[in-house]
Amino acid sequence: MSESDSSGTRAHSIDAIRGFWTHHPVLGRSLLSVAAGLLIFASFPPRTCWYLAPLGITLLTLAVRGEGRPRGGFGYGMLGGLAFFLPLLPWTGIYVGPVPWLGLSAACAVYVGLFGLAARLVGGLPGWPLWVATAWSLTEWGRSSFPFGGFPWGRLAFGQADGWYLPLAMLGGAPLVSFAVALTGTLLAALAIRVYRRDARGLRRGIFAVATLVVIIPGTGVILRAALPAPDDGNRPITVAAIQGSVPRLGLDFNAQRRAVLDNHVRRTEELARAIDAGQAPRPDVVIWPENSSDIDPLRNSDAAAEITAVSRRVHAPILVGAVLVNDDDTTTNSVLVWDGDRVGERHDKKIVQPFGEYLPYRDFFRHFSKYADRAGYFVPGHGDGVVHATPARGGPPVAIGVATCYEVAFDRAFEDSLRAGAQILTVPTNNATFGRSEMTYQQLAMSRVRAVEHGRALVVSATTGVSAIIAADGTVTQQTEQFVPAALVATLPLRDATTPATRLGPLPERLLVVVGALAVGVAAIRRRTSRPASPAPAEGRVDA
Repeated sequence: MSESDSSGTRAHSIDAIRGFWTHHPVLGRSLLSVAAGLLIFASFPPRTCWYLAPLGITLLTLAVRGEGRPRGGFGYGMLGGLAFFLPLLPWTGIYVGPVPWLGLSAACAVYVGLFGLAARLVGGLPGWPLWVATAWSLTEWGRSSFPFGGFPWGRLAFGQADGWYLPLAMLGGAPLVSFAVALTGTLLAALAIRVYRRDARGLRRGIFAVATLVVIIPGTGVILRAALPAPDDGNRPITVAAIQGSVPRLGLDFNAQRRAVLDNHVRRTEELARAIDAGQAPRPDVVIWPENSSDIDPLRNSDAAAEITAVSRRVHAPILVGAVLVNDDDTTTNSVLVWDGDRVGERHDKKIVQPFGEYLPYRDFFRHFSKYADRAGYFVPGHGDGVVHATPARGGPPVAIGVATCYEVAFDRAFEDSLRAGAQILTVPTNNATFGRSEMTYQQLAMSRVRAVEHGRALVVSATTGVSAIIAADGTVTQQTEQFVPAALVATLPLRDATTPATRLGPLPERLLVVVGALAVGVAAIRRRTSRPASPAPAEGRVDA
């Protein structure tokens, strides 16, 4: 095919798209929104298609941007949000019915709708791809903060554990990774608009800008990968074991056999001790059990305490025990105890407790919507610094272990507090038994990988039913278990005191992006109000550069 034939075919294709867009603008934008949400969903684990996220943002930007009414941008954004969150979060309703799943998905989609509204406002500003990307950061921060403390699940960064953008986490944490993905997508949208308009001069300028920035943004991540710590870089090594005892059965009733769950973890630790004695496994300095490995309060129940004491002595190492502790007022704390022989040391009380699971806000109101409402717990948040100290079995000074229990790993502030308190290694004890054979555990594992890179620390995931994993400071998974089988992982990991720029900056990068995004929206809103023409708003079918 000659060059002229190729150009003619391309022009004909553009004309066809232009005709469809002109005659069916609402349908066209709606289809783009749904496709965008599905692409973003497909970028998340257990799939490794991280590169689909910027493409999803591209389609979403094309769908929501324009000179129509802002509410149109909200509607298309909401549609894209539903297409993203509905397939991402079905695990929230596996054992309690569809109402929580649908409600949570709709609530999260509202924030994508707000992104669409904001993108429509700032989309007319010079340099709009930058401002639209900051609008994504603004709404992602909002969703991660409000209401009830926010729900960060589904941040763009958490789909990038296998991608080129991941090393950017060492500079600005998860917020910078999300922003980089969003900016790549908005720049690609700008290029698509240039092509659509057949603006030759603008097309050349757009190609140069996009090619430069699209190379620079993920390319910076590729370059930074060389700066990530090697798996054995550190001050001194310790050997850590993660125990996955599994549970008698999946579902909300797994804790009806609380003693069986505790016995499972004791039994698997005893098996490890026998393997150590036989020379088949190295002796650990610290053993980490999952969240809820002892739902029987071992500080009140002498039988549970005796079991844990005996197995700690048997393995000759302190055990971090995930326990449910009963307070004097009948509330509970989700805690991690350092259990060393017959001595109970420091503890981490989970600080970020899960609404509608570990506690129920407005209980009298929400019980009208689900018969499972009263099964929500009465957990109260702790107030520590996110670090416990354990003395290694083979001697040496106590090790500062940063702890983020299950849900906490989704929040930036959990490990930020731990690192400020001197954490040398990180752990995420978690219980995923209530989410069945869903993608939830893989989504959470990706968060742990992002946190390892963000703070430059080796990280141990210990899960009741899997997936348990050993994660190096560069985000690679060096060992992991299968789901729903008892297992033990043993690894020698480095302790590190050096801090990354992301650790030192803390929440500053996100705050900067949020402020810039909010200012851009404010300026655009004022500009739109003061320059509003007397003529009606343009039709949705119009595409503007």
